Amino acid sequence: MPVELQRPSGDEGDEARIEIIPLIDIMFFLLAAFMLVSLSMTQLHRVPITLPDASTGIPDTKTPLFQIAIDANGVTTWDSEIVTLSEITIRLKANALPNEVRVLIAADEDARHKQVLGVLNAVRDAGIQKVSFESKNPNP
Repeated sequence: MPVELQRPSGDEGDEARIEIIPLIDIMFFLLAAFMLVSLSMTQLHRVPITLPDASTGIPDTKTPLFQIAIDANGVTTWDSEIVTLSEITIRLKANALPNEVRVLIAADEDARHKQVLGVLNAVRDAGIQKVSFESKNPNP
């Protein structure tokens, strides 16, 4: 016995309907997917170093423009690129306004004092006075 499909009275049935609920679900899925992908694309360009403890340090919430790292072997890096002390001074002079720039120096706890002072002198030679040293708090 065949089933007859009838249209509701007064409805022509020729006009298309867009269901909004499935579209909202798809948009939320795409939003979540793009957020996860963008978070996974964020990479820190840093050399792995062991920071020394400093219980009296003052936390700084401002992000410095330039971050320079010194590993345990005394190798100085700027955004994961090995640089010399003269290159640090040249880059800072070329890219920075001396009164507005902040530099963060992150030195490994086994780095020699001479390398840290060399980087500090290179930054000061560029005319930058706002220099911070990165450390970790032993009691987080």
